[in-house]
Amino acid sequence: MATDRRKLLKMGGLAAAAALSGCVGVQEQSTPTESSSSGGSSGSDDSSTEQATTQPQVDPGTAAAWYARSPAEAETLKSVVETFNGDSRHTVKGSDLSDLEKKTQSAIPAGQGPQIFEWAHDWVGDYYQRGFLSDQSDNLSVSMDQFTSAAAGAVQFDDAVVGLPFAAETVTLLYNKEMVDSPPETVSEMTDVMEQHHDPSSGSYGLGYPLNPYFMSAWAQAFGGYYFDPSEDEMLGLANSPTVEGFNYILDTFVPYMPKDTAYGPQAAAFSEGNAPFAINGPWYLGTAREKGIDVGVTKLPTPDSGSPSPYTGIQLWYFANGMENSESDAAAGREFAEWYVTNEEQLMANAESHGFIPVLESLAGSDDLPSAVQGFSEAVQQGVPMPTHPKMNKVWGPTGTAFGKALDGNMSVKDAMVEAESTIRDNWE
Repeated sequence: MATDRRKLLKMGGLAAAAALSGCVGVQEQSTPTESSSSGGSSGSDDSSTEQATTQPQVDPGTAAAWYARSPAEAETLKSVVETFNGDSRHTVKGSDLSDLEKKTQSAIPAGQGPQIFEWAHDWVGDYYQRGFLSDQSDNLSVSMDQFTSAAAGAVQFDDAVVGLPFAAETVTLLYNKEMVDSPPETVSEMTDVMEQHHDPSSGSYGLGYPLNPYFMSAWAQAFGGYYFDPSEDEMLGLANSPTVEGFNYILDTFVPYMPKDTAYGPQAAAFSEGNAPFAINGPWYLGTAREKGIDVGVTKLPTPDSGSPSPYTGIQLWYFANGMENSESDAAAGREFAEWYVTNEEQLMANAESHGFIPVLESLAGSDDLPSAVQGFSEAVQQGVPMPTHPKMNKVWGPTGTAFGKALDGNMSVKDAMVEAESTIRDNWE
């Protein structure tokens, strides 16, 4: 499921990538610890001088960086890497991989993996316990205090710092400004608009909403339910009454206004082709809709009559793979790039404007200077809860999606389907 969720990024992108080379910069550096903890500053302050005199010189290295991005996002990152390589004595070689999960799980144990790779934080616990990651806490020149508390927490496991965060993500309500006068604050208001536009016989719908566990989490957890919580005696909460209520809420409230095929492609197309006033989707989808000429508004998820939507949120980060431990020179290249990438305010703002990335650098998070769409997603992030990093969480996604599919098809009740899902998950854990 983790791969399925991130593959959504590959299914739609911006019409053109923003050229960031004109708004990012990497200083000339004599040691790896002089990487830009201030987002491209001169590096001449006292702390940088102290680092340069207390840590040994490391020869120029080359770091492999793996990622899986939408076409437009990948093009931007390619430009950023070229800028870094032109200005730094170190080198980064980027690779865009459609099967990043499979590649990391096969290459890293074989000693053929990268120094760094980009993904959401939900792999942290699993990958760390499997020995795929490297604790770089003693080698970093950035402080976790520079990031939001959620972002800082997401990149740490068992007191190890296994990466650096640069963006948050979640799903929220998008609306077509030509079809919706003002964003709905309640689900009841949203339903009124959906009813006005829903006419499947003419290819019009009220909502485009891909139904997979990540996208559905807001409502499954809206009434006190949860998928997985390692702090609870019963870690699984799928079959709990509040969670079942949330799943049924999706079936009763949203499914009647959606295209019949609930997969990502048809649901995304309903909104991006101008055939639905609303979509529930993530920041990666903004470019797709805008490319089609949709004037997109972004707002937080509307509230039901009782409860409050609580979507899962993700933190995008550059992971430190255990390939960092093979060569200090190559590790220095990976660290320098990651530190520069996650602290350069100009670059982070450009990513927000071009791709809807939600900054987690404390100096930018929630800033009034952020694009309005990103501010809307930022509000949605505040509604949500971070995905668990516990290794057992990875076994939850698949059976949850399968169970909901059975309920959606009418083959089982939500309750029975989720009881079955919990049994499958426990078997998988063993």
